[in-house]
Amino acid sequence: MTISGLRPRLAALITAILACVSLLSLSSAPAWAKAGSITEFPIPTKSAPIAITAGPDRALWFTEFTNGAGAIGRITTQGNFTVFPFPTASAGVSGITAGPDGNLWFVFSSVNQIGRITTAGVITVFPIPTANSGPSAITAGPDGNLWFTEVGGNQIGRITPSGSITTFPIPTSGSGPEGITAGPDGNVWFTESGGNKIGRITPSGSITEFPTPTKSSGPWGITSGPDGNLWFTEVVGKIGRITTGGSITEFRIHTTGSDPLGITSGPDGNLWFTEGAGNRIGRITPSGSFTEFPIPTTGSVPFSITSGPDGNLWFTELDGNRIGRITPTGSFTEFKIPSTCGYPDGCGPIGITSGPDGNLWFTAFDGNNIWRLTPSGSFTGAFHTPTKTSRPYSITVGPDGNLWFTEYIGNKIGRLSMQ
Repeated sequence: MTISGLRPRLAALITAILACVSLLSLSSAPAWAKAGSITEFPIPTKSAPIAITAGPDRALWFTEFTNGAGAIGRITTQGNFTVFPFPTASAGVSGITAGPDGNLWFVFSSVNQIGRITTAGVITVFPIPTANSGPSAITAGPDGNLWFTEVGGNQIGRITPSGSITTFPIPTSGSGPEGITAGPDGNVWFTESGGNKIGRITPSGSITEFPTPTKSSGPWGITSGPDGNLWFTEVVGKIGRITTGGSITEFRIHTTGSDPLGITSGPDGNLWFTEGAGNRIGRITPSGSFTEFPIPTTGSVPFSITSGPDGNLWFTELDGNRIGRITPTGSFTEFKIPSTCGYPDGCGPIGITSGPDGNLWFTAFDGNNIWRLTPSGSFTGAFHTPTKTSRPYSITVGPDGNLWFTEYIGNKIGRLSMQ
């Protein structure tokens, strides 16, 4: 799987989720299995589950993506499903977040609405006042409301938990607002991919824009850093830092065309990211010191990255068929997966997480299995999904202490017992 071949798949993951036609529930659940065994739970509707997260109700919530129907699914830790259809046809869900009110909020990009789903599965939609606003990303704000970007409307929207929407025009026309996040200063910050600016909006709706030093930089993703600043990516191969006072510093990734992918805060207080095409791991300190670390294996395509239980960073090598470990000082160790899973490029390790047992767990997309790796680098188990060509993707720790994952092609949610 090459990086060029990966991009269409990633684009598909954020494509519109369409309306489902029925509400179904699966009441029975398979029996609990011994530690390390996998239990699969067939989703009662035809779908391609992608993202999964633990909800405030101690259940797992996931999105269902298909070409003809879609929904939000809920599965209890006992394996009971409920599928909640979207009330609007061809809605096109493109962003979802947990709200401060204990509900889940998402945007219907195609039909110009904001959606709310309670943990009981009640969906309410709220029309955005501006026609063709193109809502994209959404985040919980520090003021107890939800904030979202409107790419088509060139606005930032605010919706209260009761559903009252207010929109705030961005001063720069064609700004292309994309990423949005709550800042450490009590404001909301967003990127302007078309305007080449970073925007700040106060809870009362006052917008201030800060131009990036580089023209046509295309700022995209944005997150709060461990240093009290905001950090963002630029499509021109840079990472930017902006203080809450609006001072921007750009850090050019030394490798041209590096294609930064995953990013995480490290245990050392720095930001760490993967360079899918640059074949490097990058580190940026809060003071702005930028370092790249070439991965020993060429063409490995580093993808996901996470902090490990041992104080190091761990990442998947999609084409290298390896799991990489990098210490906060930049020392690499690569652990070759002891199987190719029958593919020339290997098993396709993609998602990775720290498990509750102190080990690393990762999904093998092409291998159709879940692997366990100790912090010392020993592969101590490969757990095959009962369904062939299931294509496990995202993986997370559930509120029950087990590992839960999505099966993109298998149309199932998997649970790997840790008990």
